[in-house]
Formats: sequence, structure tokens, C-alpha cells
Amino acid sequence: MIELGWGRVFPALREAAGDAWTAYVDHPFVRGLGDGTLPAQAFRRYLTQDYVFLVHFARAWAMAVVKADSPDEMRLAASTVHALLDEEMALHVRTCAGWGIDEAALHTTPEAPANLAYTRFVIDAGVSGDLLDLLVALAPCVFGYGEIGRRLAAAPAAANPYQEWIETYGGDEYQQACERVGRLLDSVASRRVGVELSASPRWSSLRRTFTTACELEAAFWSMGLQGG
Repeated sequence: MIELGWGRVFPALREAAGDAWTAYVDHPFVRGLGDGTLPAQAFRRYLTQDYVFLVHFARAWAMAVVKADSPDEMRLAASTVHALLDEEMALHVRTCAGWGIDEAALHTTPEAPANLAYTRFVIDAGVSGDLLDLLVALAPCVFGYGEIGRRLAAAPAAANPYQEWIETYGGDEYQQACERVGRLLDSVASRRVGVELSASPRWSSLRRTFTTACELEAAFWSMGLQGG
């Protein structure tokens, strides 16, 4: 596995997820992004669905503001909502505009079942649990894209049509966001379950949440490749 850092809780969850993590970050869709062979139709299907996903992801991060215990936690969660709405989604809008799809059309894109399953899983984790449960459900998306972006950016393919996507997630700004979320996850976990996360009675549930989110991420890639 590539060494990423990003705190102590995320690496423990990543290791516990095992094959589910690998299937997510080394999915055939990801390999196609890296070498530029991903069919344009698959990327278009993925990106329009991902815009809708990010709307719900921003709502989930807004829920983190409500569940936060300190102003620092609230600020980081709020800054993530801003980054999603005003930066990451801008990439989708800009790319889709080249296909003749404006933001209004993106916003009304019917959600694929894989999208519904993943976004509602994350939101349910926040509604039914505390901030730690929510962050663990959110973590695979945040850190997985960071790992994928870093790896693909380190070995660029010539004339890759997906280079802007790779540079977004492999670039310094997104990598620094992963560092901030890693620190937040560590801080929240320490206050709620202590330093030894794996010794906590909550470890089994948290590990299951993280692993399920990884599986739903892989299903999202598959939706891009295959539809549905």
C-alpha cells in the first residue's frame, strides 16, 4: 500500500478494510482514468452522477457542523462544505459545459441506484450516530480520492483526457484537505473513544461503516463503467 499519512485513525481503518479498499482505489475505472483509456461515455456518466453525489456529500458535511463539539470542528466542516460547493463541483460544471450540459441540467440528473445507496448510507450514518460515525462514513471518499489522485499524478500518461481530474485530486490543495480531515478524524476519535481506537467497543461498528462505504465507492465506479 502507498504510504499516505493523514493521521492515525484513517490508516487503521484503511488496513482493516483490506480488499474492499483495494477494490475501490484500484478499480478498472480508476485504471482507465490513469492511462486515459476510460471510455468518454463512462466518464460522462460518472461525472454527471458525481455532481449529484457531491450535493448530498455537502449536506452530510453540513450535518457535521451541527454535530461538532467545538468552533474548530465547525470551521473545518464548514470549509469543506465551501470547497465542495464552490471548488470541486466547479470542475464538474466546467467539464460538463463542454458537453452542452449546464448546471441546471446537472442538478436535475436522475440519481442512479448506486448513487442513492451510497449517499443515503452516509447521511443515515450521520443522522443515527455522532460526529465520529459520520466522519468514518465520509472518510473513504475524502481519502480514497486523495490516494488515487496522488498515485495517478505521480505517473502521468501522455495526452491523458482526464489529466485535469487527476490534477484536482493529486494537487496540493486537495492533498492538504486530506491532511486537515485526517487531523479532525483523529481529534474526534480521541475525544469519543480514546487513543486506542481498535480497543474501543465501537471499533467493530466503525470498521464496518468504513468498509461498507468503500464497497459503495467501488459500486459507484462500476456504475460509471456499466450504467445502472
